[in-house]
Amino acid sequence: MNPMNRRAFVRNSALTAAALAESIAHLHALTAQQPAPARDSSGMIHRTLGRTGERVSAIGLGGYHIGRPILTEAESIALIRQSIDSGINFLDNCWDYNGGVSEIRMGKALRDGYRDRVFLMTKIDGRTRVAAAQQIDQSLQRLQTDHVDLMQLHEVIRLEDPDRAFAPGGAIEALVAARQAGKIRFIGFTGHKDPYVHLRMLEMARKHDFHFDTVQMPLNVMDAHFRSFAHDVLPVLVREGIAPLGMKAFGDHFILDSHTVQPIECLHYCLNLPISVQITGIDSVPILEQALTAARTFRPLTQAQVAAILDKTRLAAADGQFELYKTTTHFDGTAHNPAELG
Repeated sequence: MNPMNRRAFVRNSALTAAALAESIAHLHALTAQQPAPARDSSGMIHRTLGRTGERVSAIGLGGYHIGRPILTEAESIALIRQSIDSGINFLDNCWDYNGGVSEIRMGKALRDGYRDRVFLMTKIDGRTRVAAAQQIDQSLQRLQTDHVDLMQLHEVIRLEDPDRAFAPGGAIEALVAARQAGKIRFIGFTGHKDPYVHLRMLEMARKHDFHFDTVQMPLNVMDAHFRSFAHDVLPVLVREGIAPLGMKAFGDHFILDSHTVQPIECLHYCLNLPISVQITGIDSVPILEQALTAARTFRPLTQAQVAAILDKTRLAAADGQFELYKTTTHFDGTAHNPAELG
């Protein structure tokens, strides 16, 4: 496939609001056409992780929040274990979360047989083979495991990130080597800035005959209206059998600050997309119960329900003011700490 032309991309993405809404509604319809969600005894929905064949909980436990200073280590460990006992088996983390505290706490929580009950994912920032390899090994040490199920390249948010990752001596070499060594099972990438960067990363993978197992991106009730990952990236992942991982259901707290939607409504909207997992930050028992309730009460939304949500959020979402991860550097950890890229 020829390299994507930026001008053509922008032109083709410049849809009217009505056309965009129709496109998003079609994506939601894919979920509605599926059989009733498969649930375990806890009521948790389980879905297939793309071509991997792995079965994972549709709600994923976000790794950043469990390492925040508002939680003691003991509270964090208890919360992780309660999440697992309640049916969540997809655990998210990252080498840079809270200076490594998130991985350290999760590693302690996964003792006593809990590691065997989860699908464990973490991320690295390094763009060079050397930096990436070092971070992979540090993550394994902190998580107290000899392998993770999924390792993702974190914050692919700059236009040059795909070039650096796939360059000779780049991070992809380290990830492939780690997979060959049995340190990781599957490989993916994440990003939150612009759908075009995700599409460049996927295009670069095709050029190198490389298949990502997962791709993580913001998916929420406002993304549909502004630089939409759901519109531009999600259909490509579905078509290519790459497992979509959603994040930022609430945009931290900013989407809820718009007072246009309720938390359960936000999570139901995300679960209604054709994704494998929606990762959400959980830093207290009430927030855990909220996520569990969303999964237990989820039923495929009708076209009218999706349209109503999109209508409620359209004006607030129009300029990205509640999606700061797209419009500011507020969430750009690697921009604040560029040395972590290697």
